[in-house]
Amino acid sequence: MFAYLVRRLGLMFVTLFGISIVIFFLLRIVPGNIVDILFAAAGYVDPADKANLQKELGIDQPLVVQYLHWIGGLLRGDLGYSYVSEKPALDEILPRIPITARLAGLALLFSASVGIPLGVISAVYQGSKLDYALRVVSLSGLSLPSFWLGLLILTASVAMFGDIPLFNPNPKTWAEAFATYAIPAMAVGFRSSALTMRITRSSMLEVLRQDYIRTARAKGASDASVNFNHALRNAILPVITVVGIEAAFLIGGLIVTETVFNIPGVARFLVEAIRWRDYPIVQNLVMFIAVVVVFANFTVDMLYAVFDPRIRYSD
Repeated sequence: MFAYLVRRLGLMFVTLFGISIVIFFLLRIVPGNIVDILFAAAGYVDPADKANLQKELGIDQPLVVQYLHWIGGLLRGDLGYSYVSEKPALDEILPRIPITARLAGLALLFSASVGIPLGVISAVYQGSKLDYALRVVSLSGLSLPSFWLGLLILTASVAMFGDIPLFNPNPKTWAEAFATYAIPAMAVGFRSSALTMRITRSSMLEVLRQDYIRTARAKGASDASVNFNHALRNAILPVITVVGIEAAFLIGGLIVTETVFNIPGVARFLVEAIRWRDYPIVQNLVMFIAVVVVFANFTVDMLYAVFDPRIRYSD
């Protein structure tokens, strides 16, 4: 187990190193930069001023030198300065991470707490009216874009209450925090819950057909014991995989959700930084997302051994 952990951690660092190279050089391939945007907005181009600004920002240096400067600063905890605000990139990013983390965590909690129980119920009552109704709900969740659902929620709020829910950046109590993040979290987590429910249902149906399930019923085990202690425990691995992937890529849904609900989180800030070609912000935020994705996959692998005693990572 220890050797496996060492290998996985080593692979994580190699993966992140490769991702950093891809992020850096693909960002530079995009036509235009912050200097071009600023001079285009000003309506004139002075070659001398443009060259001085490029030198000041360090984007006149060879790409390899720029990459080494960035990755070296990243390892030291120095993320550079924002080209737009001229503030340290770390000071711009850190306040936004808790906002996105709360929203993503609540959306993931909503997805798992709704999707898994409904998937179990749909599988247990296969072919019933309840099963068909839940399948329609799951298909609706997979079909509805999160931004459309968010706009629908805002429109309904205006129609019912006369205003839209405002984001409170500094909630004083847990109740205020829940009220602030609940609606956006449900909007982005509805699709994830639908996917989780369908995977849970499919996995449960496969397990419920196994011989040991019939044996458990023949021995007089209750339906609850069979469904949860025997079936769900053995059907949970595909669900863990899906939940882990959704946790990693939830940031994609948060981009539009934070924009629609005017939430000053990491995802919305990333879109603004891309628009302004703010290289230090963009590359550091994308690298942060990459770390989250890699760590989520690592966590899923470790959870396999926890939930399934048949899995053992050996040398």
